[in-house]
Amino acid sequence: MTELWVVIPAYQEQARIPGVLAALAGQHDRDFTLLVVDNGSTDRTVELVRAFGTVAPFPVEVVLEPEKGVGSAVDTGFRYAIAHGASLLARTDADCLPRPDWTAQARAGLLESGGLVCGRVLARADEHGPVGRAVFRTLVVLGATFGRLRPAHRRRHGYLVPYRMHAGNNMAITARLYLAVGGMPRRPAPTDRMFINRVRRHTTAIVHRRGMISRNSTRRIRAYGVVGTARWYLERGAGARAVDPR
Repeated sequence: MTELWVVIPAYQEQARIPGVLAALAGQHDRDFTLLVVDNGSTDRTVELVRAFGTVAPFPVEVVLEPEKGVGSAVDTGFRYAIAHGASLLARTDADCLPRPDWTAQARAGLLESGGLVCGRVLARADEHGPVGRAVFRTLVVLGATFGRLRPAHRRRHGYLVPYRMHAGNNMAITARLYLAVGGMPRRPAPTDRMFINRVRRHTTAIVHRRGMISRNSTRRIRAYGVVGTARWYLERGAGARAVDPR
């Protein structure tokens, strides 16, 4: 029997993490273990997760990752899960809201592809309103288009499949493939594009599953502004900002 673990990196998420925990508790497929990787929070993030673990309909574990950065937290979490028996891995973020069939979609995609499953990138409906969500959609399209057109992403550089935008906060991968490609780059941010390119050089087993939906927070727009967020989606990173809002 396959073993699915859901990994969530978290940093200072006491305000938002109850939402993703409730969404996971409402999944149709609850045959998984939840692992939250705390990245040095000083608020009540860990306390809230541990309290949830006492009533959750699935096992809940917490590990601490002192090295700051989403890449570091995700890599530590995935490797911990694999060491404890995971063969299937799914990831979302502490500020995302997975649809009730998200884990079922992730499992089905993994069993179908045997590799990497990329979910659909959509904004949360409870942040920013229609204008903010429209800006978010535009920035996602801009980033995806730039990624496809960027010369460094072309197949002549050893890639086995064309480039497609990969949202790290809505993805799933087999443990075997994760280890084979060397795992998630721990830094520098953003690490998602470096990771998808590692996978593209290794296998063609990459599927994009439109029904796999974990709605993204649009708070980066508030934190970075439209121009700063565009820089992020165009792979220019967080600039001088020390912490990436997840």
